[in-house]
Amino acid sequence: MHADVRSLTEHRAAALALAAPLPAVDVLLDDADGLVLAHDLVTDEPLPRWDNSAMDGYAVRQADVTELPATLRVVADLPAGSADEPLVTPGTAARIMTGAPVPTGADTIVPVEATDAGTGTVVVREAPPAGTHLRRAGEDAVPGDVVVAAGTLLGPAAIAAVASLGRPVVRAHRRPRVAVVSTGDELVAPGTPLRRGQIPDSNSWLLAAAVREAGGIPVRFGPVPDDVAVLRELLAGLDVDAIVTSGGVSVGAYDVVKAALADEPDVEFVSVAVQPGKPQGLGRLPGGTPIWTLPGNPVSSFASFEMFVRPAILRMRGLRDVERPTRQAVTDEGWTTPPGRAQLMPVRWVGPDRVVRATARGSGSHLVARLALAEGLAVIPAEIDRVAAGDRVTVLKVSP
Repeated sequence: MHADVRSLTEHRAAALALAAPLPAVDVLLDDADGLVLAHDLVTDEPLPRWDNSAMDGYAVRQADVTELPATLRVVADLPAGSADEPLVTPGTAARIMTGAPVPTGADTIVPVEATDAGTGTVVVREAPPAGTHLRRAGEDAVPGDVVVAAGTLLGPAAIAAVASLGRPVVRAHRRPRVAVVSTGDELVAPGTPLRRGQIPDSNSWLLAAAVREAGGIPVRFGPVPDDVAVLRELLAGLDVDAIVTSGGVSVGAYDVVKAALADEPDVEFVSVAVQPGKPQGLGRLPGGTPIWTLPGNPVSSFASFEMFVRPAILRMRGLRDVERPTRQAVTDEGWTTPPGRAQLMPVRWVGPDRVVRATARGSGSHLVARLALAEGLAVIPAEIDRVAAGDRVTVLKVSP
C-alpha cells in the first residue's frame, strides 16, 4: 500500500491497466446480443451466394426486349427460395420474385409494373438497361473478406451479418461479473425505518446500475458494516471478475476498506487531484481479481465510476473504444473550481445550442438528489481557476 498524489489522467491510466478482455466462450447467436466478438468472422463463400432478383417481375434476355412491346413465353415461376434452375432461351422469360435466383440465360429483370401478363405469356411494355435489378453474387462480400471484425459489439446489424454467414454460434467475450460492495455503519437498506444518524444506502444501487449500464453483471452487496473482519471475509469469498467498493477510503478513523486491504501488497490508496473523488484506491487481490475502491459520497462514487471503473469494464468486455462520447458546450452560468484539481461537474442541458448548467451550486459530493438531473459531466482541467458564464467546456454524455 502506497501514499501518493496523482493527476486525473494518471489515475485513469492506472485504473484501466487493471483490465483485460475476458476469455472468449462459445455463445449461441440467440444469446449474443450485447456481447463483443472475440475473433474475426471470415466468409468462405460469396455474399450473395448467387445472382438474385431485386424486384418482383420477369427475368428476360435484354436482346429480346430491344423492340417494344415484346411478347415472351413464360417458362418458369420462381418464388424466393425456389431451387428450380430453368433456362431462359430466346423468346422466353421467367416470372421471378424478389430474392429468387436469376435463371441461366437471363440478364435483366423487368419490374412487374412494366408488363402485362397473359396466359402463358407476358407482354413487356418497358424495359430497363441490361443488368438492371440484379443483385450480383459477391457484391456484398467475397470469399476471404472479414464480415464482422473482432472487437465488434454484437448489436442488431452485426448479428444479422453473423446470421447471413450461417453461423449459429459465435466466439465472444463473456460479460464481467462485478461485485458491488457498499460500506458504512450509517447505511440501511431502502425502506428500513431510519433512526438519527442513518441514511438509506444509495451507492450500491447506483453502482450496480452503472455496472449494468456498462454491460457488466452486477453482484450487489450492501450495506456492509464498518467491520474489518466482516469485509475481509466477504472480499476473500467473492467469485467474480472484478470488485468495486464505495466508502471507507479516506483518512478518517473508520475507513474500513483501507483497513481491510492495508496488508495487500498489490492494492494502493492515493489522492487524486480531482473534485469530487479525491480519495481513491485500486489494485489486485491475492487471486488476481481487480478491485477499485471509490469514495462513499454518492456524487464522488458516480463520478469516480465514470472516470475509472466504467472504461475498465468495457475493456473486460473486449471493446476497444472505452470512452464516453464528448460534446463541446457553452455554460449558462459560472461556478467555482478547486485550486490545483480537475473538476467533474454534473450538468444538464438547458438550451438547444449545447448550453449547459450545473445541477447544483458546486460539485458537492453529497448532493445525490440533484444528481438525478445530471445529463453529463463537465470535465474542467486543473489549471482552470473558475468557469464563467459563456465559457466553452467539454462534457461527457452520461445519460441515455
